[in-house]
Amino acid sequence: MIIMKFGGSSLANAERIRHVVDIIKMHIAEKPLIVLSAMGDTTDHLLEAAERALTGKVCIKDIRKLHLATAEALEVNVDVIKGLLDELKDLLSGISMLKEFSPRTKDYLVSFGERLSVRLISGYLNRIGIEAKFYDAWDIGFTSNNDHNNGEILEESYARIDEKLGHLDSHYAYTPIITGFIAKNKSGHITTLGRGGSDLTASVLGAALRAREIQVWKDVDGILTTDPRIVKNAQPVKNISFEEASELAYFGAKVLHPRSIIPAMCKKIPVRVKNSYNPTHPGTLILSMIDDSDEMLRVLTFKKKVTVVDIVSTRMLGQYGFLAKVFQIFDEQKVSVDMLATSEVSISVTLDNRENGIDGLKTELEKIANVNIKTGKTIVTMVGNVKRSSEILERTFDVLSASSINVQMISQGASKVNISFIVDDEEADTCIRELHRAFFETT
Repeated sequence: MIIMKFGGSSLANAERIRHVVDIIKMHIAEKPLIVLSAMGDTTDHLLEAAERALTGKVCIKDIRKLHLATAEALEVNVDVIKGLLDELKDLLSGISMLKEFSPRTKDYLVSFGERLSVRLISGYLNRIGIEAKFYDAWDIGFTSNNDHNNGEILEESYARIDEKLGHLDSHYAYTPIITGFIAKNKSGHITTLGRGGSDLTASVLGAALRAREIQVWKDVDGILTTDPRIVKNAQPVKNISFEEASELAYFGAKVLHPRSIIPAMCKKIPVRVKNSYNPTHPGTLILSMIDDSDEMLRVLTFKKKVTVVDIVSTRMLGQYGFLAKVFQIFDEQKVSVDMLATSEVSISVTLDNRENGIDGLKTELEKIANVNIKTGKTIVTMVGNVKRSSEILERTFDVLSASSINVQMISQGASKVNISFIVDDEEADTCIRELHRAFFETT
């Protein structure tokens, strides 16, 4: 049994859906369970419709047109989606009348994208002779906590999913088509799972059913050595560890969200990132452990427009008291830190680019320290072979020195699979190109 997840860009129109179904047919002997996102930009269109509804205008013209046209092109009976489209219009009428768009209502609204998607694709599969059944995720046991817009799947979901679909491993009588991204809480209200939610759905399914492999189908040939918009000849990475994949996702790579692969990681189920536009390419396989004896670096990633905060103690507090107070202030201000470097009397941290909250943070920190805030910075992160970190650093500083690029802060993560440093935004692209040339384009 395998899990196959397809994102919105892979389902943008009838032509893309036919292509996805061709991919599913190629893997039918492997007993696939299919997880789908909403079609194309449907989620954005739903949110735009809600904004219009709040001003008194109820219209689902674009959403209706896309899904009805797709049903017609695929020769799928429109009755499979008509009821949902009517329900969607009723919801928007309610939003317009009550002028209410709470997080709970938002989750209910955006769930229509995935629910429409699975009904269309299962209808098409049945029409061409492949027996399929669609499921809204809660129908097979996906239960979340009460956090709307960023729900967490509860542990009890795993046994329920296994009870509902576990039999398919030995008796694969039909192809399940399952909504990604959505669940219900114990009160029966629809929730969404936040960024990477559909990938998380696939990961939970794979873990619950002990799948042989989880395939996440994107629009690139797996995880690349760096961003191809900066380095045109960036190459796919053949294998990478779960730990490395989590680190590079956290520090800017957008292929997978870190939390989406945790269920698979806990059960040691391989995750393969593949390209729906190039289905024969093997993509990148994410494994619990890999042999990294030969490779020095696996991936270069980056995060632009970050803010660096330098905090130097005024020595009003002892070392322990100073550190404790600094982290207390960050907690009170609800500010999360990407990167950290410390000495006895100073701390440097990086924050996502933010306009709100920085003044309040600075005011509180200045009660115990001298504070210097620097914007327009980039975190460059090198994910790779920890056994060769000294070689990585030596080559890195040779490259940066030759390019006259100044490193302003450096940190090695506790995971020991990444080294990160700070450069100015305007030097970031040059930095990435030169490092890629040094680590990946030399023999």
